[in-house]
Amino acid sequence: MKNRAVVALFIAFLLALPALAQQPAASTTPDNSSSTASGNATGKAPLTVETHEGFWGKVNPFARKKYVQRQTQPIRDRVNELDELTAANTKMIKDTDSRAQAGIQMASAKASEADQHAVDAGNKATAAQQTATQATNRLTTVEGVVSNIDQYKATNQTEIRFRPGQSILSADAKGAIDQLAEPLKGQRGYIVEVQGFSSGKGQAAIATSRRMADAVVRYLVENHEIPVYRIYVLGMGNAPLPTSTDEQGAKPKRMSGGRVEISLMKNDLEQLASTSNAPAPAPAQ
Repeated sequence: MKNRAVVALFIAFLLALPALAQQPAASTTPDNSSSTASGNATGKAPLTVETHEGFWGKVNPFARKKYVQRQTQPIRDRVNELDELTAANTKMIKDTDSRAQAGIQMASAKASEADQHAVDAGNKATAAQQTATQATNRLTTVEGVVSNIDQYKATNQTEIRFRPGQSILSADAKGAIDQLAEPLKGQRGYIVEVQGFSSGKGQAAIATSRRMADAVVRYLVENHEIPVYRIYVLGMGNAPLPTSTDEQGAKPKRMSGGRVEISLMKNDLEQLASTSNAPAPAPAQ
């Protein structure tokens, strides 16, 4: 009898235990449902557990397989949703990271391009400064040449001797003229001064000296193609020879026979031409 009473009391306790366990939950569930549903990662209401099953009422100590599957299926669904949400978040993070990396690379490329443009601008500025300096130097040279364009300086002199009363060039005279005129081909900024001197008096001496000077001029034009406008010819007759600085104050000397003095005079025009034809500096790369 005592054993039967103990078993009856144990069964009554088991039947009353679910009711006692659900009373606090029933009082607190309505108040926290809204906050819990809004705090879930999936945005859905929390899972509810089905407690009523079969003959045993609210507690079934002998659960079947279908019952277990039905109870765990919502959990598996929520886990799958969380996996999908995690995968979507991971993809979004990767996309954001890739866009950030692309933006960083683009910014780095733009910065490198800006640096290259700055280097190119510096090189061009340096080249422009060099060109300006060279142009200034050329301008200074041109100004100096132009200011001295009519200042000719004697660079070479040759004397041709003639026999008295003759105006024909000898072989030695032609050789001396060739030596003076040969380097003049292609040059600019020069003139040739030809002065004839002859013994005698008056107009006869002047005419003789002019014939000897004309013979030299004719040879220069015909054999060396020197333009006539570059030759200045003058018959000096029996003019006295110029005295040197050591002989100043002495009586002027007069010559006997005939001679022609050829003087090559040059200015700075050739220097100007060589400066103008100089190649300009190549721009920096």
